[in-house]
Amino acid sequence: MKKKRKIVVTGGTGRFGSVLKKTKFNYSLLFPRKNKLDITKFQSIKSYLSKTKPFCLIHLAGLSRPMKIHETNISKSIELNIIGTANIVRACKMLGIKLIYFSTSYIYPGKRGNYKETDHLLPSNNYAWSKLGGESAVQMYKNSLIIRASMTEKPFVHKQAFANMYTNFIYHEDFINIFKKLINKKGIINVGGPTKSVYNFVKEDNPKIKKIFLKNKKKSLIPINSSMNLSKLKSILRKS
Repeated sequence: MKKKRKIVVTGGTGRFGSVLKKTKFNYSLLFPRKNKLDITKFQSIKSYLSKTKPFCLIHLAGLSRPMKIHETNISKSIELNIIGTANIVRACKMLGIKLIYFSTSYIYPGKRGNYKETDHLLPSNNYAWSKLGGESAVQMYKNSLIIRASMTEKPFVHKQAFANMYTNFIYHEDFINIFKKLINKKGIINVGGPTKSVYNFVKEDNPKIKKIFLKNKKKSLIPINSSMNLSKLKSILRKS
């Protein structure tokens, strides 16, 4: 029986990583714990990848929620999301391993929406800056795929949702089938569902969700319209 090709996944205990663990792939997925692969330590990454010899690494590890932690503890944000990602890139380049990096739609300016992969970037909060910092390192390595994603858990974790904040939310479980078709791609791809307000998205599965409104303040940490143009993704899916 032919052995399955290996993929290493960092951040396997996170929200999307937990969904990946339950998914059947045509690959052998490895989910190393921090004591086996520590993204803040280059030698730890290099040692683990040298031993396991994967053809691909999916980089999910890092700091995300709560959003405010990126404002109050920038050292931790930089160490995990920027330096940690740069370490991953260096190791993958050294060992010739394909890298898939999960970025965010928040790196776009978040005002007019319908952003294409080639549009200019201007994060509105430190979380997005930290993800863009990591993405900058990944873009230097051509054997890579950057997924600018807009995903969330199911069920939605909050009891209320913004009716005037627009995005491309897709549930982790629904994203999996799309992701399987992107593993062998390279470059940058916007990934998500149809553009909707957060409230309208959540209401489809939770009619009791409470409607609230985001105040359009200049210093708001939440972009009011970070929706993405998904034409590139749709083209790929049509051909697959």
